[in-house]
Amino acid sequence: MSPKDWPAEIHRELSAAGVRIVGYVPDAGHKQLIELCQTDTAMRSVVLTSEEEGIGLAAGAWLGGERCVLLMQSSGVGNVINVLGMIRECRFPLVTIVTMRGEQGEFNPWQVPMGQAARTTLETMGTIVYVADSVEEIAPMVNTALRLAYESNSSTAVLISQHVIGIKSFEEQANQ
Repeated sequence: MSPKDWPAEIHRELSAAGVRIVGYVPDAGHKQLIELCQTDTAMRSVVLTSEEEGIGLAAGAWLGGERCVLLMQSSGVGNVINVLGMIRECRFPLVTIVTMRGEQGEFNPWQVPMGQAARTTLETMGTIVYVADSVEEIAPMVNTALRLAYESNSSTAVLISQHVIGIKSFEEQANQ
């Protein structure tokens, strides 16, 4: 699988799992996946102003009989900490796919703290975390996260390493 194919693999896993709603805050790391979801007539893509809105979206979708996935960047994990308690208390499924920042070669120092704390933060709040360090790991981990979350009403997250999505430079960021 080429490095650019992982968004298509994730999209196939979401479709196969019956995901109908995808919430996201615009993110360059998820750009291809977001575009695939937007063009999929069986899915509704919902732009969020904050990642914590995605928790409410997922809860409402589940109560309405639909499956939802939340796409975010690692910095967004910090925005959902308090609301993650609702997932554990109310026992509804949440699947989050996180593109990581703040790892190797990060140009933006503001991305480093949450990038380093994302996994521990999610696990502390009861989320089962999978970390994809290679392209080949992504689709199987997404499949596992989807099945576990929807079969056990739990919170799962797949963290896609910055090594996989690529390291942005200041110039790339300024041109986006």
